[in-house]
Amino acid sequence: MKAINTNKVIVIMGVSGSGKTTIGKLLAEKTQLPFFDGDDFHSTENIKKMASGNPLTDEDRQEWLFRLNHLIQENSNLKGCVIACSSLKKAYRDILSHSASTAVKFIFLQGSYETILSRMESREHHFIPSSLLQSQFETLEIPQNAYSVSIMQTPETIVDSIYNEIFNKSEIGLIGLGVMGKSLSRNIVSKGFSLSMFNRHIPTIEENIAVNFKASYKELATTQAFDHLEKFIDSLQSPKKIVLMIPAGTATDQMIQELAPLLNPNDVIIDAGNSFYQDTNARNRDLDSKGIHFIGCGISGGEEGALHGPSLMPSGSREAYEMTAPFLTAIAAKDTEGNPCCSYIGNEGSGHFVKMVHNGIEYAEMQLLAEIYKIGSSTGKNPEAIATQLSAWKDSQVGSYLLDITIEILKEKEQNNWIIDAILDKADSKGTGNWTTVEITKEGIPATMIATALYARYLSSFKELRIEISNLYTTQNKAETTSEIDWEELRSAYELARIINHFQGFWLIEGMSKKYNWDINLSEIARIWTNGCIIRSQLMQDFVSILKEEKNLLFSKNLIPKITQMRPALASVVAKAIQAGIAVPCLSESINFWNGLTTEKSGANLIQAQRDYFGAHTFQRVDADSGQFFHHQWVK
Repeated sequence: MKAINTNKVIVIMGVSGSGKTTIGKLLAEKTQLPFFDGDDFHSTENIKKMASGNPLTDEDRQEWLFRLNHLIQENSNLKGCVIACSSLKKAYRDILSHSASTAVKFIFLQGSYETILSRMESREHHFIPSSLLQSQFETLEIPQNAYSVSIMQTPETIVDSIYNEIFNKSEIGLIGLGVMGKSLSRNIVSKGFSLSMFNRHIPTIEENIAVNFKASYKELATTQAFDHLEKFIDSLQSPKKIVLMIPAGTATDQMIQELAPLLNPNDVIIDAGNSFYQDTNARNRDLDSKGIHFIGCGISGGEEGALHGPSLMPSGSREAYEMTAPFLTAIAAKDTEGNPCCSYIGNEGSGHFVKMVHNGIEYAEMQLLAEIYKIGSSTGKNPEAIATQLSAWKDSQVGSYLLDITIEILKEKEQNNWIIDAILDKADSKGTGNWTTVEITKEGIPATMIATALYARYLSSFKELRIEISNLYTTQNKAETTSEIDWEELRSAYELARIINHFQGFWLIEGMSKKYNWDINLSEIARIWTNGCIIRSQLMQDFVSILKEEKNLLFSKNLIPKITQMRPALASVVAKAIQAGIAVPCLSESINFWNGLTTEKSGANLIQAQRDYFGAHTFQRVDADSGQFFHHQWVK
């Protein structure tokens, strides 16, 4: 894997008189990088205005900042450079670093008003008078994403400190070198970022993991490898940015507890594990009280995604995201327009919540394909024949990553036997599917297909019981064979079930976004799910534009006629499967949910009457205003 761009663009910033030009020239000489003084790019009008003792406005600075940004963009693609520029406001720094092909490193020369005023009054032949210093301090917004160095040192000492920070320390730190951590490390390095890696040391169990991993890949030659936490921390540039790739739960809490005393205000911890969003909320609050930024970042794509580009779902403070966005967007997968499949989700643990729902949708998507496979095999078709039928779907609206790998799985053989036939039909589940189902129940949002898919996995785990019960009810239970399948009808049923599954997932996200004021952009969620993640698909690509117009997929003018046309196919497929004794829990749940959702008057009035009969729980009436509750004196 080839590094993209390791050029260094270094901006020496601070108020006038802090020594930017002196330090910039010395640093350029030491690094052999070209030097540019930002003052040389001011317009004649700006120079005259400052020389007359009048401070510049934002409008005055705009063209100047654009010129310097153009300069940075040019040099980031060449050799890199050192620029002396006041960069007083965050907005100015954002303009300067915009569209640079490499991360721009800001160095803040920090000194007191009195010290700098003394220096300004002693310097000669500079167009900025000392009378403007107060306005510069008033304009200055202390940078958080910068290396701060005191000007109360010799220029040589300052330059040595900056050089050591930028050229001897790593931009990113990563903790946890399991399968995902190793792949993500290689991805980070391939994008031109310097990296320090840490893995714990457990005698005879985990020894020299980081060192051995570094030695295994040539592209990791410039990384730094540690099993000593304090040395790892010392190897990172300030503010430090540390990615956690460790198991969710207790392990993550323990690592954060070890890290926190070693970090400084404005350092950032990024939890890229599958953490529960409420845990992320608690960690965010705790670290915020210490001045440490915390980002909960959902990550999807598995080992291959981590290596070549995952879908990333970061959340936390906007400020923390902007500090880490250059490397997060660089390592993410890219959509069809070349934009990163990474976007700021919202505050608190919203990123981990969105990833949790992603996994819930994934559960149902996988279950639907398992049911399609079971229907296909009921006709006596072998796995490869089923794969051939499914291959015809790849370029249709149901084309997806999961469909692609299903086809490959069904084709795979081991010693002339299909490997799928050798795999025990017991499906495991991890925390995210369980968590999603619990949240569905707590919030009262009927994302029923996610829950059904989870319960189908639970049922599969009772293999011995299933065998025993099946033998007891052989004749009554099922034929387990169907007549020849109408594969086009099955494809339509599958497509509608998938639309309903995604509707439920986005419905859940929208509901929680409103509850917690996350302000999640559903279209943007769909966009970052179009590549890199497990549920990427053609359907997801379509949802990007639909969700720009409607927050509810089912209100889409494009989907209404399609759904209307596909509903009979879904009902037919489910009826035939049930008649044949084939369990299709998610397909059947999709049509049951749809029938319930499209029924104007349900049977729930009887349930409410029953509740009032035995428990005096009251009910609302159709002939009264909404919100009024009544109790009937039932004749008992």
